[in-house]
Amino acid sequence: MNSSQVLNTILIVAGGALLMYAISVENASPYIKIAGLVIIMFGLYRATNFWVATKDDHEENDEK
Repeated sequence: MNSSQVLNTILIVAGGALLMYAISVENASPYIKIAGLVIIMFGLYRATNFWVATKDDHEENDEK
């Protein structure tokens, strides 16, 4: 697995964990929710850019 994919996965999971924490705690700061959402969106942005950049890699492997 590519190291950038691992980083993207960690960002998405960490952002999800922050959001789950903010939802489960009664008096959570709204900044925790915002930070979790921003981290998730950043991870998804990086992941989709990686997928778009490598979407035709399988065609190069089939030609060889």
